[in-house]
Amino acid sequence: MDVLEDYLAGVRAHGAVFCQSVAAPPWAVRFSDPAPLALGAMLRGESWIVRAGLEPVPVRERGVVLVRGLRPFTVADRPDTEPQVVIDGAENCWTTAGGPATAVDNLVLGPRTYGFSPDGSDLFVTAEYPLRGDVSERLLKALPEVAVIPSEPEFAPLLDLLAAEIGREEPGQQVILDRLLDLLLVRALRSWFARPDVEAPPGYRALADPRIGQALRLMHEHPARPWTVAALGAEVGMSRAVFARRFAALVGQPPLVYLTEWRMAIAADLLRAPGSTVAAVARRVGYADGFAFSNAFKRVRGMPPSDLIRSSR
Repeated sequence: MDVLEDYLAGVRAHGAVFCQSVAAPPWAVRFSDPAPLALGAMLRGESWIVRAGLEPVPVRERGVVLVRGLRPFTVADRPDTEPQVVIDGAENCWTTAGGPATAVDNLVLGPRTYGFSPDGSDLFVTAEYPLRGDVSERLLKALPEVAVIPSEPEFAPLLDLLAAEIGREEPGQQVILDRLLDLLLVRALRSWFARPDVEAPPGYRALADPRIGQALRLMHEHPARPWTVAALGAEVGMSRAVFARRFAALVGQPPLVYLTEWRMAIAADLLRAPGSTVAAVARRVGYADGFAFSNAFKRVRGMPPSDLIRSSR
């Protein structure tokens, strides 16, 4: 188990919405109601991601892009091309010339494939993740609104398989596409967070350190244990003081601050589950009683856990 694996626990694709856009310049597609996280891949040609308040970002051929947040964005052949097609959520699609009343059938070229002509020179695929939970939110917060990962040799087999499968309709097709999407996302995140100029999620880069990485894995695998700084240090063969200094230097937080925030992220997801109680969740994340847990949760999250239970129901 590692930090990225935990962050991705709520990001597994299930019935993900795919859209393969075939176009010839000038072209632009507007996503007016995107999911919290969208993944795009430029299978053929080049494009730009345009979003209000941000500089347009180019996506070269065979590149992958992650778009975070619920704000609309446009994929276009040039930054100044006006949108010709609007995609509004998973169900609605229309041309700007005809407005929302335009039937999506006018643009259908095949399964999950849309455009004005099947002979377009550019091919762009998008898929959306309905992220759920506070644990996954920690991953989102580490991403910029638009993250472009240039073409890499490791992407080639995944992109080739995606291109072959996205237009098919055979038994198990959605499962194949969902798993391909998961593989692409993990590969893209690994490439993005490996960049020296990128701020990775808390603890991500510290996994490379044999001792601090082991301490992080212990906290993630066994969050309910009554950990102390001394106990964690002993588990990885370090003195309390040396462990505390090295952990803070690599992770950016003291060990018990990191542990508390991780416990509260897990707790928030557990509190949203049907039939959850404060006392039961408290025990799951290492608190002997609901009172101590409630105080910790309110201090970290700014609200009592009972409020989260009520809002979820």
